[in-house]
Amino acid sequence: MKKLIISLSSLIILTACKEEPKKSNRIAVSYPQTKIVDSVDTYFDVEVKDPFRWLEDDRSKETEAWVKSQNKATFGYLDKIPFREELKERLSSLWNYEKVGAPFVEGDYTYFSKNDGLQNQNVYYRKKGNEEAEVFLDPNTFSDDGTISLGGMNFSKDGKTLAYSISEGGSDWRKVLVMNAETKEIIEDTLVDIKFSQISWYKNEGFYYSSYDKPKGSELSAKTDQHKVYYHKLGTSQKEDKLIFGGTPKEKHRYIYGSVTEDDNYLIITPRVSTSGNKLYIKDLSLPNSPLVTILDHTDSDTYILENDGSKLFLVTNLNAPNKKVVSVDASTPTPEHWVDVIPETNQVLTPSTGGGYFFAHYMVDAISKVKQYNYDGSFVRDIELPGLGTASGFGCKKEEKTDYFYFTNYNTPSSIYKLDVDSGKSEIYWKPSIEFNSDDYESNQVFYTSKDGTKVPMMITHKKGLELNGKNPTILYGYGGFNISLTPSFSITNAVWMEQGGILAVPNLRGGGEYGKAWHKAGTKMQKQNVFDDFIAAGEYLIENNYTSSDYLAIRGGSNGGLLVGAVMTQRPDLAKVALPAVGVLDMLRYHTFTAGAGWAYDYGTAEDNKEMFEYLKGYSPVHNVKSGVEYPATLVTTGDHDDRVVPAHSFKFAAELQSKQSGDNPTLIRIETDAGHGAGTPVSKTIEQYADIFGFTLYNMGFEVLPSKTNEKIKG
Repeated sequence: MKKLIISLSSLIILTACKEEPKKSNRIAVSYPQTKIVDSVDTYFDVEVKDPFRWLEDDRSKETEAWVKSQNKATFGYLDKIPFREELKERLSSLWNYEKVGAPFVEGDYTYFSKNDGLQNQNVYYRKKGNEEAEVFLDPNTFSDDGTISLGGMNFSKDGKTLAYSISEGGSDWRKVLVMNAETKEIIEDTLVDIKFSQISWYKNEGFYYSSYDKPKGSELSAKTDQHKVYYHKLGTSQKEDKLIFGGTPKEKHRYIYGSVTEDDNYLIITPRVSTSGNKLYIKDLSLPNSPLVTILDHTDSDTYILENDGSKLFLVTNLNAPNKKVVSVDASTPTPEHWVDVIPETNQVLTPSTGGGYFFAHYMVDAISKVKQYNYDGSFVRDIELPGLGTASGFGCKKEEKTDYFYFTNYNTPSSIYKLDVDSGKSEIYWKPSIEFNSDDYESNQVFYTSKDGTKVPMMITHKKGLELNGKNPTILYGYGGFNISLTPSFSITNAVWMEQGGILAVPNLRGGGEYGKAWHKAGTKMQKQNVFDDFIAAGEYLIENNYTSSDYLAIRGGSNGGLLVGAVMTQRPDLAKVALPAVGVLDMLRYHTFTAGAGWAYDYGTAEDNKEMFEYLKGYSPVHNVKSGVEYPATLVTTGDHDDRVVPAHSFKFAAELQSKQSGDNPTLIRIETDAGHGAGTPVSKTIEQYADIFGFTLYNMGFEVLPSKTNEKIKG
C-alpha cells in the first residue's frame, strides 16, 4: 500500500521551512446577468422585495437558461483549477474498494449488499444455504448513468414477494415495483406518486404505504401537506387501494406512516404535523372491523411502538422524558396513564432497537456510542463491548434470530461489521474493509469550547498525527444544528482525502441537534435559532485562537439545514472564513414553508406568518435577505440539484443571485447545479466524486494553493 503519510520527524523538519501558498490566485469569471423583477410581499405592514422570485419556477425556459448559464460560468472556473483532476483521481482511487452490507434473512435466502468499488449503486446478492451467491437486484441496470436509484426493499412475511421503491433523478417521489422474489419477475403494475413512505407488509397479502395527492403545478416544488396512508392488496390496481388514514381537510398531517408489528397483530399509525412530535394510533388486525384506538391524540412528544409481546406493547417516548425512555402497556388500555417504565430515562439520550428477543439501548455520551442490552422485563443483561470510541449502529435482527450484526466507525476508521451472538454477548469481526488509508496515522480529539452565551459545546477535531498547529492548516468546519439530528463520528472517503492533504476536519455538536436530548434540540429552534449560528461561529473562533487554522485557511460547510447554517454565518460574519460551502440549503426563511413539504419544518423554524415577532426574527437571519452591497463575502460555492424536491433549488438560485449582484472584492461566488440529482440520497458514485473534486479544488485554490498541499510537502521532502 502506498503511504501518503510522512513521519513525525520529517513533518517537524518540513513545517519549519514550509512554503507559503500564494494568495494571489485569481481566475477570471464572468457572471451571467440575472433579471430583477418587482415582486414584493407584505408581512405585518412591512414590504419585502423578492427580486429573483422568477427563479422559483423550475419549469420555465428562463430558469432553465439561467441554470445552464450559471453552470457554464461555474465549470469554466472549476476547469481552470490546476489540481482538480488530481483530486478526482485520488477520490476515485480511494473510493475503489469493496463495500459490503450486513446480511439479513428473508424466507429461504440470506441477502446482502455489495459494491465492487466504483459502482454507482450498491448491488444486492442472495444465497441459499452454502450455495454460491447470485445477483438478486442490481440498481445499476435501472439507468445508464446511475441516476435511478433504489429507495428501499421490503419483503413479505414469507420472503417470497418483494416490494421495492425507486427514485428517478434524486427526487423524493418514488415508484414501487412488486417482484416475485423466487423468480425475480415483476408481477404487478408499478405503483406511482409515492412519497415519504414506509412499505410495511401485512402477512403475505399486501402492504401499507404513504403518499400525497399529486400537487397542482410542479411536482418538484408545489406544496404537499396532506399525507395519507393506503393499503395495497396484491393482485389489484393502485386505483383500488384503500385509504386507511389522512385526507381530512380540517386536520393537516404532513407526514403519516403506517406499519405492521412483526407478528401481524397490530397496525400502527403515526401522524405528524411537523418533523417533531406525533400522534399515535393502533388497530388490532386480528379482529375484523376493529376500531382505530388512540394512544396519543396530541403532538407534544415523539413516541413510537418499538416492539410487542402479544398484547403487551413497548413504546419509546420523550413525553415527560426529554432523553427518552422505554415503557410498556397493554394494548387494551394503551394511554399514558397506564404506562410502566421498562428502561427509565437517564442523563444520556436513548435510541433503542430490538433483536433476538432483547432490547439494545444505544446511548450517546457526548456524541459517542454506548450500548447496553436488556431483557423485555427491563432487567440489565450486559454492556456490549465496542471496538473503540465512535458510532455503533445496527442491532436490528428479527425476534427469533440469535445472530445480530452491528456497524462501528469513527472519523478516521472506515465502517466495519461485527457479528454478535445475542445470548452470550460475544462478538467478532464479520467484515473489515481493505482500503488504501492508514487510520493509525490520524487522530480524533474531542474538545469543549464556550459559545457566546457561555454554553459548553463539544467538537471533534480530526487530522494527521503530528500536525503542527501553526494557524496555516486548511480546515473544514462542518455543522448541522437542527431537527434533533445528531452528528456522531463516522468515516467518509471524501473527508479522508481532505485529511490526506494535511486538512483538518472539525465537527461541533451544535444546539438544535439531538446529542443532549430534547432540551438541546429546542435550544436551537424558532426564536433561539441564533444559538446555532453563535455555536458555529464560536467553533471557528476556537480553531483560530488555538492555532489549528486562521481565517485565510478556514472553510465553513453544511448541507440542507446545515446550508442555512453556512448562509447565516457567512452573512453575519463574512470575515470568519475564507471559503463558504452551502449545500442544498434552506436559504429563504420567509418562503421555505410554501414549497413541497417545507411547512413541516415550522417546529424548528417558525414561519413568517406566525406573528410579527417571528417574521422579524426570521428576516433578521434569512440568508437571502441579508446579503448586503459593499461587503466582501468568502469565496462561495453554492451546490444544489435540479431535482431536489425537499429543499427546492430556488433557495440556492436566489442566494447565489443575491451574492453575485452584491459581492465586493474578488472572491468568486459560484453555484454548481447538478442535473438529474436531488437532495443527496441515491446520488451516483461518479457524480459524488466529481462534486467533491470540485468542492475541495475550489476550497484549496481559494485558500491560495496552486498545487495540492500533499504535493508541496513531497516537493520539500525531496
